[in-house]
Amino acid sequence: MKIFITGIGTDVGKTITAAIITQSLEADYWKPIQAGDLDNSDSHKVKLKVESQKSKIHPNAYQLNTPVSPHLAAKIDGITIDLKQIIEPKTDNHLVIEGAGGLLVPLNDNDCVIDLIQKDYKVILVSRHYLGSINHTLLSFEVLKSRNIKVAGIIFSGDKNKSTEEIILNKTKAKFIGRIEVEPYFDQNVIQYYADLFRENLLSL
Repeated sequence: MKIFITGIGTDVGKTITAAIITQSLEADYWKPIQAGDLDNSDSHKVKLKVESQKSKIHPNAYQLNTPVSPHLAAKIDGITIDLKQIIEPKTDNHLVIEGAGGLLVPLNDNDCVIDLIQKDYKVILVSRHYLGSINHTLLSFEVLKSRNIKVAGIIFSGDKNKSTEEIILNKTKAKFIGRIEVEPYFDQNVIQYYADLFRENLLSL
């Protein structure tokens, strides 16, 4: 199974979600494009939080030096991101793929993060509660729908908001995988807790 994790925006909890799913399925992890924080990248963070010995962290296709939108980070580095150069790693294991920012974050003049999603990927959308998050979540569903990409499931991030979650699930008919609460920290034990909690729903995707 190949799972592509995207979010309704930046800093909504994609990397924590990726770590949880990687641990839950003892999967491999791959972030095709990393922009900035190369010494403490999302791949580093997932590696520290996942204790599964079966999981392999695959190298980024692009490592960009500046923490900005990938298209600009690439321009600053004097390169252009080429989707043909983003080659999915070969593995016999489950593979968790993490996007960068939201779906329409530009990679170059023509392509966006959504263009990284392949036909055999199961898309999980991470939605974090804030004022405006309903709109951003529904917009994300609509743009995926416009590309004939089905959302396999949704994970909510943050304190429970019953009204928000109900309206999103009602309008999208999305499979609810689980909720990641606001935690004081996310270490391997906390990641394992959510990995166990989500496993049944993940395996049923």
